[in-house]
Amino acid sequence: MRILITGGAGFIGSHLANHLYSQGHYVRVLDDMTSGDPDRLHPEIYVKRGDVRDIPTLWSLLQGVDVVYHLAALVSVPASILYPRDYNDVNVGGTVALLEACRDVGIGRVVLASSATIYGEQPHQPVNEDARPAPSAPYAVTKMAAENYLFTMGALMGFEAVSLRIFNAYGPGQPLPPTHGPVIPYLMQQVAQNGSAIIFGDGEQTRDFVYIDDVVQALAVAGIAANVDRQIINIGCGQETSINQAAEAIGQVLGKRPRLLHNREKSGGTPRLVADIAKAHILLDFQPRVQLASGLEMLYRNDPLFKKETVRRINTARMLGFALWSAGD
Repeated sequence: MRILITGGAGFIGSHLANHLYSQGHYVRVLDDMTSGDPDRLHPEIYVKRGDVRDIPTLWSLLQGVDVVYHLAALVSVPASILYPRDYNDVNVGGTVALLEACRDVGIGRVVLASSATIYGEQPHQPVNEDARPAPSAPYAVTKMAAENYLFTMGALMGFEAVSLRIFNAYGPGQPLPPTHGPVIPYLMQQVAQNGSAIIFGDGEQTRDFVYIDDVVQALAVAGIAANVDRQIINIGCGQETSINQAAEAIGQVLGKRPRLLHNREKSGGTPRLVADIAKAHILLDFQPRVQLASGLEMLYRNDPLFKKETVRRINTARMLGFALWSAGD
């Protein structure tokens, strides 16, 4: 197939693009490189640096395309509180521009990478797709608006539309900005460097951490599966893990004891959030393959952020072994 991925040089987008390319598909990527990096992509993948709101650029990229994956977005929940207009402009305006261009060109299917933040605080866990949304930040509101535009315009204009509500994805290549970084790489970096990790709240708030390979597999299938038009589908691992438990699991992988500082004066966010993935199993034959312990091990061994630390530990162990052998000899 011919595929366009907006935001395709970002964390999830680059993993998806490389996977689809490896399967023999022709992949085009549009990314403004605000947080994307073209070096993450296979060199034969076509990359266009541009804005998802630029309809003429979209027209040119969409020619001959079978499926569009829409991942281009601003993604920081705290930043969305500070800059709600920017988030609305990019996440909602960019979605509408893309859908207009898809209408004009005649695209068959659009797959949206949505977010579990749409659910907010829910009385029942695990959360299924019928739960009433309770977004608590502008970022979540923009994702909810993007879904509504996707399904409405898809129905009016004749293209198939599917939205995957992705829970807490993690894996190699996930950016770690100076502030408000994703929890898994942040905790791993602090533990690896013997630093103290600051956790808002008591750390007992739970999340559903899903490894990037499982997310990519779900996205890939969503592009070709039958009976998914106008469907919202949860993508998570279906396992509830507290932030404290995640830190302890990271400590076990690294062989270090995490130093956690709990800031109880600041909210830890939604108290509980874990995905009901029964619908994904039915519609996408989705079954998470990577459990948290294995995913953390792969992250630590394969992510450039931590490779130096891994090499240092291996070299130290080798030197120690050589020293002990020499002393014994």
